[in-house]
Amino acid sequence: MGRVSLRQVRKSFGTVDVIKDVDLEVDDGEFLVFVGPSGCGKSTMLRMIAGLESIDAGDLFIDGQRANDIRPADRGAAMVFQSYALYPHMTVAENMGFALKMAGVGRRERDEQVRRAADVLRIGDLLGRMPKELSGGQRQRVAIGRAIVRKPRVFLFDEPLSNLDAALRVNMRIELSRLHRELGTTMIYVTHDQVEAMTMGTRIAVFNQGRIEQLGAPLSLYNQPANEFVAGFLGAPRINLVDVPAHDATPVHRALWGLLLPAAPAAARRAGVRAEHLRVTPLGTGVPATVVMAEHLGDVSVLHLRVDGIADLLHAKVDGSHASLAAGASVGLQPVAESVLAFDDAGRRVI
Repeated sequence: MGRVSLRQVRKSFGTVDVIKDVDLEVDDGEFLVFVGPSGCGKSTMLRMIAGLESIDAGDLFIDGQRANDIRPADRGAAMVFQSYALYPHMTVAENMGFALKMAGVGRRERDEQVRRAADVLRIGDLLGRMPKELSGGQRQRVAIGRAIVRKPRVFLFDEPLSNLDAALRVNMRIELSRLHRELGTTMIYVTHDQVEAMTMGTRIAVFNQGRIEQLGAPLSLYNQPANEFVAGFLGAPRINLVDVPAHDATPVHRALWGLLLPAAPAAARRAGVRAEHLRVTPLGTGVPATVVMAEHLGDVSVLHLRVDGIADLLHAKVDGSHASLAAGASVGLQPVAESVLAFDDAGRRVI
């Protein structure tokens, strides 16, 4: 079992409140991702679950047992850090089995657990190597293996892939997802990378200034964000936001608002449309826009566009057939109206 409960948990450093009355239930066996900008409290929350930071107020329960005052080693949680923190003078096998050795586990049992973990991670052929002989991805697998041999109830990952290059990050995302399916152990994973969050998590908790803005399945948060912050944090490029036209707004601004929200609710003060829901059309249809920059990525192109009266650039993600468009090109823009979101003055979604 690996159920984690947080009830009205608070944490401050001096006069700064970094975790503010957080309530959270993590189901046994789920893969929960904490995501948010730097300084939002997600890593502090993970360290509180691990026992590396104290809890100022509220309660932490692991499988129904209050864990606030339980030593980190006795909580049944194993943490994998951003830095691999391997002992350079020990082999892979010795690194993976060190915690078992310190716990008094016999050599034969220790070796067997290390071998089983290595097989799961597909690093059985590396057990005799030293850390300096490993790639970054291999070192991270060893760090994960060191956690696996402890047979924890909960795995805690603190941005474990941030030191890897892009290709290795993709491979390790696949491997961690596979590992979760095979082990069935609860995993709580911290990242600032919304791609990792969207592709790996059973659920996502979006943190902002010490609070959870929204908790739910990845696609639910993407398609039905609770507020402007969640809508803006998830998705690349960022969601396009257009303010309700003021009395002195340009005709183009007014026309765009009418296309975005043809029947806008009275509370709507900002419209949001994702880049993939902003279609590029021939000039003379939709609203006129000028391409400021075009990023042609092969299968898709991301166009950054200037629209008269809109302060920020708008972004459109289109298919590869638009690869001929370049900076300076004039195009039309037509939003997919049924996919447009609307937010009120407080940033809450009203559509």
